Amino acid sequence: MINKDTGGPEATVSVPPSGANTFRADIQSPTTASSPPNVVSHGGLEAESADLAIAGLVPLSSVDWPDHLVATVFCQGCPWRCPYCQNAAILEPSVPGIVPWDEVRALLDKRRGLLDGVVFTGGEALRQAAVVSAMREVKGRGLAVGLHSAGAYPRRLVEVLAHIDWVGLDIKALPEDYREAVGFDAGAKAWAALDAVLRESERRPTFDFEVRTTIFPGSSADRDFSEILKRLRAAGVASFAVQEARTQGTDPIFQAMAQRWDMPAWRARWEEISAEAREAGFARVEVR
Repeated sequence: MINKDTGGPEATVSVPPSGANTFRADIQSPTTASSPPNVVSHGGLEAESADLAIAGLVPLSSVDWPDHLVATVFCQGCPWRCPYCQNAAILEPSVPGIVPWDEVRALLDKRRGLLDGVVFTGGEALRQAAVVSAMREVKGRGLAVGLHSAGAYPRRLVEVLAHIDWVGLDIKALPEDYREAVGFDAGAKAWAALDAVLRESERRPTFDFEVRTTIFPGSSADRDFSEILKRLRAAGVASFAVQEARTQGTDPIFQAMAQRWDMPAWRARWEEISAEAREAGFARVEVR
């Protein structure tokens, strides 16, 4: 089961069984114009669209990109281990994909004129170099490209931003709390990714993005929510979504932990969180 934390209807596809930092504001975009549209050079190697390990494909989604009808490509693997991840079955990077890129091509041919674009998600879509070629190919077909990312690979994000029309970026915690939130000291990477997205938004008026934070009882995001909002507003974020963690699709440890939550107390706390997000001064706010 594959399900993004959007609070909308669940998207179900087949998935394979699972196998088991300094802030950089000066990251520069590499030159990519000399590469063919479906091949990208990365570290001296060429990664083609066909190399993309795809765990699932949703042919039509209305919830993965606001106000757009899209096909959603779920990329295999993620370097982080967020306890509330609803796609726990596709996190292992060594598991091969089960959907060939040719199947995506066939879908896009079949639904030409019906789809607004393609969203690449995961897992963490930017883990794979081949996603750059895949995005270029989608753009070459005249479709818009959306991305869901947690910012684990800020340099690759910079590499693909020119091919992307919209980003849903997960900011999971304050930079100093990422080991607690995702299992690794990766806060500098995630917040550097935010900086890159903000700079792209300033550079290109047609580019759009949303920042999302997912919260569960006792999480660092719960504890520090006010400070997260303050820093996001200070950074210039205009569109924000706060998401309530759900247990469906998560690993058994998180599900067991959720059974011990004081739900009446959490419902009251969630109302506080929702109200605080709405009153934080963002131009757009979603509560999911």
